[in-house]
Order: sequence, then C-alpha cells, then structure tokens
Amino acid sequence: MTDHITIYGASSPDIDPRFMEAARQLGALIGARGVTLVSGGGRTGLMAAAIEGASMAGGKTVGILPQFMIDRRWGHPQLHTTVATPDMHTRKRQMASMSGAVIALPGGVGTLEELLEIITWRQLGLYQGNIVILNTLNYFDPLLQMLARSIELHFMNPDHKALWQVASTPEEAVSLALDVEPENRPFTQKIH
Repeated sequence: MTDHITIYGASSPDIDPRFMEAARQLGALIGARGVTLVSGGGRTGLMAAAIEGASMAGGKTVGILPQFMIDRRWGHPQLHTTVATPDMHTRKRQMASMSGAVIALPGGVGTLEELLEIITWRQLGLYQGNIVILNTLNYFDPLLQMLARSIELHFMNPDHKALWQVASTPEEAVSLALDVEPENRPFTQKIH
C-alpha cells in the first residue's frame, strides 16, 4: 500500500459547494487511512478543501509549490510540510515522485494538464502508481468521452484504458488509489 497520494484539483474558490465537500471528504478519507496527502499546496479551491479535510482527520499534508507561489503566499497555512521548487515542471515531477497514486479532482486547465501528463507518464512507463479520476457530479464526462473517442479512432490503443480508473465518490477514489492488485499496475517504471 502506498503511504502518499497526490491529488490534483481546482484552485478556484468560486465553484459549486458540492465539489468542495467531495474534496474535503477525500482529504479526510486519505488522512484517516494514515496516508500523506501531497498536493500543489494551494490555499483556495479544491486543493484547500482536501488539505483541510486531511488535517481535520489527523493526516499529514505536503504542499509542493514553486518559489514564486510561496513568495506570493499562495500556500495553505495548514500544510505540515512545504516543498519549494524552482518552477512548475519541477513541481509536477516532485508531486509524482513522492506518490504511489494520483487522484484527479475537477479543475481547470492546470488540473487537466496535470492529469493528462501523469496518464502519459504512466503510458510511457515513467510512473507506476494508480491514477484515479474522481468524477464528482459527472464533471469529467466530456474528457472521458474524448479519451474513448481517441481509442475508437485508433489514436490510443485499447489497452490504454487501463492507465486510469474512474470513481464517482471519494470513498471509491481512495479505494482504487490504494488498490495494489497486479492487474491494475500494467506499467512498472518509476519517475527518476
């Protein structure tokens, strides 16, 4: 079982409160399992809700922030550990290398970019952890349809569907993230 789960999610605070509640529940479930929550460390949005949920459940949180974000005081005050990076690319690599699983919550272009990059890394054998898409309120349906279309039109191989899993609840997301069954881990190299 992994002892660190990385989450990706929106930093926007102006979203439906049901997304915030799902993120807070996810953080609490991760914290209650004794798993460290790794994130971009933001003080707003779904990242903040997950950090607060993990902290309230007694869990540990690590925020990976580029120095410019730390300088602007964008880091969440409840983080147990803050790791400074020189840039966004290093931030993403650090978040992946610290975790044995990734859960993507709804978000904007930054979240989508992180999710698609980690899927690509797993496809290339650069990441071996489970990748879970938490599809709160069916947010990711259009992306999942696009991925299915990519497979249908042969832009992706059918076996690439095994690169990620989809969860509809925070409980299911944590369960899938922590699943260590060999059939859920077809790609085995780790990022260096």
